[in-house]
Amino acid sequence: MSNYKITIQETNNPTILKFDVNQFITKHQNFEYNNIDEAKESPLAQQLFFLPFVKKVYISSNFIAIERYNIVEWNDVKQEVADQIENYLNTGGIIVEEHATTKKVPVTVYTESTPNPSALKFVANKKLVTATYEYDSIEKAKTSPLATSLFHFPFVKSVFFDENYISITKYDIAEWNDVSMELRDFIKNYIENGKEIVNPDAPEVIEKSAEKVEAHFESLDNTSKEIINILEQYVKPAVASDGGNIQFQSYDENSQIVKVILQGACSGCPSSTFTLKNGIENMLKEMLPGKVNTVEAING
Repeated sequence: MSNYKITIQETNNPTILKFDVNQFITKHQNFEYNNIDEAKESPLAQQLFFLPFVKKVYISSNFIAIERYNIVEWNDVKQEVADQIENYLNTGGIIVEEHATTKKVPVTVYTESTPNPSALKFVANKKLVTATYEYDSIEKAKTSPLATSLFHFPFVKSVFFDENYISITKYDIAEWNDVSMELRDFIKNYIENGKEIVNPDAPEVIEKSAEKVEAHFESLDNTSKEIINILEQYVKPAVASDGGNIQFQSYDENSQIVKVILQGACSGCPSSTFTLKNGIENMLKEMLPGKVNTVEAING
């Protein structure tokens, strides 16, 4: 039995609700059905159309969106629908048939520079992963087929995945001008072919599940929780735009030292130490007066 978990997400449209899945359920493909006849290639969508209030079903990489008729309110039925989808997935129900016609959305991948001259960001128009993953060798990348493939390029030093982008750090033997187009095309073709990016049963995937993360958060002291919330709200979005990530590692109440892990383009970046001291450290000192003395970084 699989371990699928559903999280309910509201959308800007009050008639549409998203049911996020903690694993990918299609090979980066999208399917849209307006009625039970159209849904003949999707047993899951057909089952959902037996609910009288279901108007439209949209199945994507890691979520199912449902539009309802106005005969009910979502608050009255959303948990029942979430439970139904979760039970269906966990008992091996077929989501879409192998030959199903996908709602074709062309894959696009473009590059973005980062503050780290050795790192380049490859951004896709599709969600690639549901958490962050970093690999610094082909041996450590065995649970990620895409990272393993990227390490076959001799100039690839490390690979970092987050949401819809990949940060690749290179060795100095190659210049980005000479290799970025080759990498971009390789990544684009890989996604288009619907290949696995990170194995769903990989230990690091299980470790980063919502339940595990939440359990770890709840086990921390109050100051550590405050630091994590500040990093999530104020620091992570800016760091992600630069192709990197920052993770809280520890807080020592006696020394008031905060330790964080820098990943992706931030790891080994010449400007990261400056950012850390003049940005994050000052912010934590200001927002948590008397609780933070120093921030130390560990390259992921």
